[in-house]
Amino acid sequence: MQLKFLKQVTSPVEGVNKINGLAWSPNCKKLAVSGQDKVVYVYDENGERKDKFSTKAGDSAAGVAYQVRGMAFSPDSTKLAIAQSDSIVFVYKLGADWGEKKSICNKFMQSSRVTSLCWPGRRHQECVFGLLDGKVRLGQLRNNKSATLYEHPNSSSVVSLTAAARGNAVLSGHLDGSLYYFSFDGNGSQGKLAQHSCVPTAIAWGESIVAAGGDYKVVFYDTAGNTLQFFDHSGDENLHEFSSASFNPTGETVVVGSYNKFYIYRLNRQRGLWEEHASKNIDNMYTITKLAWKPDGSKLSVGGLCGNVDLYDACIKRIKYKGKFEFTYVSLSQVIVKRLSTGTRITLTSSFGLEILRINIKDDQYLTAYTAETLLLGDMESCKLSEIPWRGGTGNEKFIFENPTVCMVYNAGELNMVEYGKNDILGVCRTEHITPHLISVRLNESAAQYKRTIAYLIDLQTICILDLNTGVTLATIQHEHKIDWLELNPQGTHLLFRNKKCRLHLYKVETQQLTTMLEFCKYAQWVPDSDVVVAQGRDTLCVWYAIDTPEKVTTFPIKGEIEDIERSEGKTEVIVNEGMNTVSYALDEALIGFGYAIQRKDYQKAISILSPLQLTGETQTMWQQLSALALQEQQFEIAEQCYAILGNVAKSRYLHKVNKLMKENKDPDDDGTGSEFLVRVQLAALNQQWQTCESLYLDQGKFDDAIQLYTDIHKWQEALSLSERTNHPEHDSLKENFYQWLLQTGQEIEAGDFKEKEGDHLAAINIYLNGDAPTRAANAFKKMYNSRYPGQYDQGVFENILDGLQRLGLHEKIGQFLEHFGHFDRALNAYREGHAYKRATDLCRREFPSDVVRLEEEWGDWLVKQRQSDSAVNHFIEAGQAKKAIEAALASRQWSRVAEIAYSLDREVARDYYYKIAKHYESCRNYTEAEKFFVQAGVAQEAVDMYASANHWEAAHRIAAGYMSKSEVQELYAKRGRELEAASKFKEAEKMYLASKAPELAIDMYKSNSMFEQMIRLVSVYKKEDLAETHKHLAQEREAEGMLKQAEHHFVEGKFWKNAVQMYRARGMWDDAIRVAKLHGGSSASKQVAFAWAVHLGGDEGTKLLQKFGLVEQAIDYALENGAFEHAFDLAHNSRTSQKLLEVHLKYAMFLEDEGRFKEAEDEFLKAEKPREAIDMYLHQHEWGAAMRVAENFDMHSVPEIFVANGRVLAEQKDFANAEAMFLKGKDPELAMQMYREVGLWEDAIRVAEIHAPNRVSELQRELKSSVMTKSNAGVQLQSLISQGQMLERSGQFIEAIEIYLDVPTDASPDLSKIEQLWTKAVSLAQTHVPQKSYEVVDIVASRLMEISRHERACDMYMSCGLWNKALGLASTIGPDLVDYVEHHKRSQDSGQGMPGDQFKPSAGSIGSSGDLYGQLELCMNKEDWKKVEELAAQSNDPQLLAGLAAQHAQTKLQQGLHADAAFILSKFEVNLDDLDLLELYRQVALEVLASPKHDKRGEDGLFTLLFRIVEGASPAMEASVKDEFSKLLEAAHYTKVMGECRQAGLHQLAAKQATSLLRYIGAIPADKAFYEAGTCMKEAGELNMAFVFLNRYLDLTEAMDDAAEQTGDQVLDNGDFVNTDIPYDFHLPSGHFLDEVKREEVRDWVLTVSMDQQVDQSLSLRTCANCGIDTYAASLKCHSCGSPVEACIITGYPIPLGEKVSPTGQPAQKEDWNTYILKFKKCPWTGSNQNPIY
Repeated sequence: MQLKFLKQVTSPVEGVNKINGLAWSPNCKKLAVSGQDKVVYVYDENGERKDKFSTKAGDSAAGVAYQVRGMAFSPDSTKLAIAQSDSIVFVYKLGADWGEKKSICNKFMQSSRVTSLCWPGRRHQECVFGLLDGKVRLGQLRNNKSATLYEHPNSSSVVSLTAAARGNAVLSGHLDGSLYYFSFDGNGSQGKLAQHSCVPTAIAWGESIVAAGGDYKVVFYDTAGNTLQFFDHSGDENLHEFSSASFNPTGETVVVGSYNKFYIYRLNRQRGLWEEHASKNIDNMYTITKLAWKPDGSKLSVGGLCGNVDLYDACIKRIKYKGKFEFTYVSLSQVIVKRLSTGTRITLTSSFGLEILRINIKDDQYLTAYTAETLLLGDMESCKLSEIPWRGGTGNEKFIFENPTVCMVYNAGELNMVEYGKNDILGVCRTEHITPHLISVRLNESAAQYKRTIAYLIDLQTICILDLNTGVTLATIQHEHKIDWLELNPQGTHLLFRNKKCRLHLYKVETQQLTTMLEFCKYAQWVPDSDVVVAQGRDTLCVWYAIDTPEKVTTFPIKGEIEDIERSEGKTEVIVNEGMNTVSYALDEALIGFGYAIQRKDYQKAISILSPLQLTGETQTMWQQLSALALQEQQFEIAEQCYAILGNVAKSRYLHKVNKLMKENKDPDDDGTGSEFLVRVQLAALNQQWQTCESLYLDQGKFDDAIQLYTDIHKWQEALSLSERTNHPEHDSLKENFYQWLLQTGQEIEAGDFKEKEGDHLAAINIYLNGDAPTRAANAFKKMYNSRYPGQYDQGVFENILDGLQRLGLHEKIGQFLEHFGHFDRALNAYREGHAYKRATDLCRREFPSDVVRLEEEWGDWLVKQRQSDSAVNHFIEAGQAKKAIEAALASRQWSRVAEIAYSLDREVARDYYYKIAKHYESCRNYTEAEKFFVQAGVAQEAVDMYASANHWEAAHRIAAGYMSKSEVQELYAKRGRELEAASKFKEAEKMYLASKAPELAIDMYKSNSMFEQMIRLVSVYKKEDLAETHKHLAQEREAEGMLKQAEHHFVEGKFWKNAVQMYRARGMWDDAIRVAKLHGGSSASKQVAFAWAVHLGGDEGTKLLQKFGLVEQAIDYALENGAFEHAFDLAHNSRTSQKLLEVHLKYAMFLEDEGRFKEAEDEFLKAEKPREAIDMYLHQHEWGAAMRVAENFDMHSVPEIFVANGRVLAEQKDFANAEAMFLKGKDPELAMQMYREVGLWEDAIRVAEIHAPNRVSELQRELKSSVMTKSNAGVQLQSLISQGQMLERSGQFIEAIEIYLDVPTDASPDLSKIEQLWTKAVSLAQTHVPQKSYEVVDIVASRLMEISRHERACDMYMSCGLWNKALGLASTIGPDLVDYVEHHKRSQDSGQGMPGDQFKPSAGSIGSSGDLYGQLELCMNKEDWKKVEELAAQSNDPQLLAGLAAQHAQTKLQQGLHADAAFILSKFEVNLDDLDLLELYRQVALEVLASPKHDKRGEDGLFTLLFRIVEGASPAMEASVKDEFSKLLEAAHYTKVMGECRQAGLHQLAAKQATSLLRYIGAIPADKAFYEAGTCMKEAGELNMAFVFLNRYLDLTEAMDDAAEQTGDQVLDNGDFVNTDIPYDFHLPSGHFLDEVKREEVRDWVLTVSMDQQVDQSLSLRTCANCGIDTYAASLKCHSCGSPVEACIITGYPIPLGEKVSPTGQPAQKEDWNTYILKFKKCPWTGSNQNPIY
């Protein structure tokens, strides 16, 4: 090996900048470097810097200086551990790839300084570090805790630390020269390895252990601590102490660094010795502080004392393979295989250290490599490698790579299987059939076992299933047909195979049961990682979700062929190719996942999958399967749940009892007599193994418990047997208990049997009778008494038994009982009543012979009623009832008996029976007998019909001649004709029809058989009047059949030649149509057809055709209709008719106008001499210049119309000034005046009239005044008066203006202050311009003010004009308060002071009940007695005064920092939206309340009320931006208010959504507050992923705020987590922190803890857009992909899913959230109205 310098990663500096940390990531992508600046620089594999970050002190407050002491990557390359001298180890999460967010995921504080660090390759969650106090500790990432592995007995400091190459052990070097080790294998062996000759500052562990230090010796140790070799370099005068060492990944080469030099040692495997391979001098390198091999062995990185890091190439050679791969030989036994297209690589290493001789790559994925004694196999996608013994590889082996986990190597008739990642042969089998679809290997890993199974063909009809673990043959399947496909399920428990007959079979290995799944199968496959089968029949997709019940199959009709099964991203689809299209059919993922969970024995997962599913046949089978497996695995709680869902309450309750027993008696020291024994009994009882239960009890000597068990399950016989066997002292008591239990449970029969066996027959009889078992009582009575004499048996019991039998209707039993005891007459009656006629007749023949006949008839009647007529016949005959006998014979179809009995009856009586017999023989085709009985029954006609239907015409004619009339004979001929017609003997049939006088039958016959000539012949003879219609009808039928020539013939023969023409036209046969038209309709008809032909052809062909027939004008019209203008022009020019040419130009111009080609259309309109149409075209397009150009050149009369049209458009666009100009240019001022009148601009209308129509001025003024007074809208009326007054002012007509203002009625506006302002303006105009009328105007205004109760303002009017006497006079009429008011102002006026209270501008209604209101207000305001101020202001009834005072009060509270109080005060009064200062105050209050760190319900409610009034009361004149701002503040206040309510009420899910929605209002709400509250609410709701993202963002904000305090300008935050959300990111950072430092630290700790929890997904929750189907941020009101908006819920602010919207109060809400909120608060949060949930 030659080390070749590649690149200097970092350059040296002047002075010392020691490289303290140097580490490669195991995935070879990153190189981390750290020097004395304590900054970690991260480089890619080529030495290009990609990232950097600063390390942090363990305790920043302490201010302790520190240095990095070591660095190491985690085995998965995602984390970097950094050891620091300030007694701490940090673990940073970097991610496996570039660009991932960095964070500290662990920190391990220590009591002593950390000196060294390593991370063993097999310990993914544990890093190891050494301390100054001699301890070697283990940092556990899972719980963020550290533990001591071992410590030096003398506390000698750890100076070096390394991990074994295999990652299973660590080695530490100590200050006293000792080497200690710790092994992670087994129980964790540890101890002293060796005592080195000096301080081991450089140690490494590869194939051997190397140690070096200040004595210039490099020593190699084995794992037992024995010295293998040492190399003494003390003779080198320039050599300093050895400072670092590092093995390459194979452990065969080690580099030891010193001063300006490093040495390379290699292991010679043949000799088993280490050799000094080379050394390398590097001038000015100084001390080599760190060495690190790249994990693939291709590069060595060297760190120096001055901060330089150099890269060296360490490969032997490089080879390109097929232009796709590169082989880098790091050593003879290690090769890096790199894919050139992607840069991905895999390291091929011989674990035996053998030289790799040749390498091949199959399908650009699978590796095969040979050494002298082994074969290496690998999968480049999974990066799994295997090395197996393989001598004499010739290269003739055949490799099969179709299985993703197993490679099969076929050589010399043997198939060797190798599992990727395993270094031994999985199994060997002999077969000649090695096609991939005839071999199936399954490796099933589970918690309980590692099952390996193969199915292969011994021959084409024999399948062998082999257990690869044991080599045992599990099954051999002999099949009748050749097999063309097979595959095992993932668990290897079922085999699916198909034979050459396309029949699909399933074989269950455990039971060796074969089932036919499908009779015809085109495709079959297991769904990946499941026990679900997908197959295709002929046109059916079949799916078996429960493979153990193959009869339960789900089917889908399909049109194509199945191509594949795709399973990804939580869904499974069957891909079907339907020819032009590919269709996917989705399978039920829940049912598929169940099988996977069962396979992994994850029964809880299986329950979670099945629980949401409806209980169907398939799911019921799955529940049953799960319950059986749970019982088998003794998972009794799961089994209990399964049986409960299946409805097996008994088993569920029993298992509940077992589970409870196990919990109550759980004792690890149980000797078998406690819980284990009880549980075994319970389980045996569950399986109904009662003998086992008995044995368990008897083994424990618990005889009573065994007997009790049997009695509990009511197995009394077993209990009695056991008690008898064991001589139980309570045996007799047990028998009595058994008897009593039988009685109590209503088992009287069993109780009677018990007594009968005991010999107590009488007691048994009584019990039988009580138990409604009189038959058993009768039998017992018979056993007691055999005598027939009543005196010798108990008569009462006898009668009781009879009553019992009678009650149950057991009449036959009664008869037997009575007959047994000699009561024959009663017995006979009982037999008859019970219809036991056999016993009754037997008794009668013995005891009552005279009653036998009567009894026989009665028996026959009863049998007929029972529908047993055949049995009744003989009984009727025995009784002499012939008529009843014949009816019974008929009913039972005994025809011979009927005939026999009928001969014995009278002829008339027998006639009906003869007929029935004849019909029977006819049905049996016994025509001779049937004829005989038909004649005897007098219905010879029936016989004729019978022979005719049987085609026996001679016999029919014989009967007819003897018994039928002439007409009846004719009918017979007709019938014969139909028969001949059916036999296709048409001539003979025609003769028969004509003989029967029915020629129409013959005509129909010929018609139906398409013999039209014969048909026409008969019609022309017998139906001449129908001949024409017949031809037409035949022609239509022939036309429908496509026989056009025949149809034409019949149309022409029937004089319907036009129909023939139409027929040919409809089929495009125009030549034939013209021929027929010309032949039968003349030239005129042929021209019409020709024109129609031209219309059909269209274009040039149609035009030429019309020219051919001389139809030029029609051709022109036709060409115009079809848009063929060029041909139309040609025809028009040729026709030499100027009028037609103009028409063509006009039509073409109209076409061009429709096409938007207006300039060309103009030219054509002008050519058509239609300039007006061109002008109209431009007017329609609003192209006024073009219209004016055409008008000026060709039609000057249209110029005014153009101006007028332009003016109308401008007027519609509200551009009244330009519209007026156009109307005036169009010499129509009337339109301008009308325009202004319609929009209420009377001033402009009068202005136009004064200039252009002076005679209209007075008329317009009258209209104005009339319209103002008649308008219903008060606001419009008032505005019109103001406009009219202002117009008169501008024109100098002040008297008229004053009159207008004084004419304003009190109902012109609901706001009286506006009316008061107009009246005041009238006074001002009078004083300024008409002083002679000022007093008069003041008097009028004062009186008007008095009318509206503005008394104080009326006095103000007089006082403003100096009319104090009038003011006092007016005040005296009102009250002393007003007098005081006037006198106060008089005194103020006299003293030269202004009038107090002017700032409030009070109205006359603001005078209190006593004293000077304004003085009191001023005094209270100075004292800040705001409560008194509000009371005094409320007396004024002046909203403006109240609003002004409230604003001053709120301003005071705001200055005091009482923001909630300010909002509450403002909410109590009306808002003033005309005052910009007040609007600014409202905005400031809102922002302060929303930014408040504490939630104040009163303030939040007040703020919502205030903002609601502002938004609802906003006028259209308010600026849109202002209104939008207050609307946004209102929404923020609303969600803040309801969030506080929900958090207080414990509705954490709603509060979390509301807090998340408030993130949209960042700007109105400080960003740090918004993210903190959103994260906190999400944490309370259990949404840890959202909580982590929000609180992490909060920490970023706090850090940015801290940085901003030290720097100038806004800080830029990484917005990667929120890029596709509607959360604002362009905002100013808050000036102060929302939380104090203590609480911020709590947040940091929580975020750090969660960041280490791998179960928490550190990303925002998503929802699926209903419009585009893309996943977007769950709380966003607009999809980031398609921009589709979604309405926000009034409860939470979250988007409302499709179909879940409700609007009970007009505001949209999501139903579930609405119901949750309303159930708690009973009212709408927006309107405050009472509401109910909506279901």
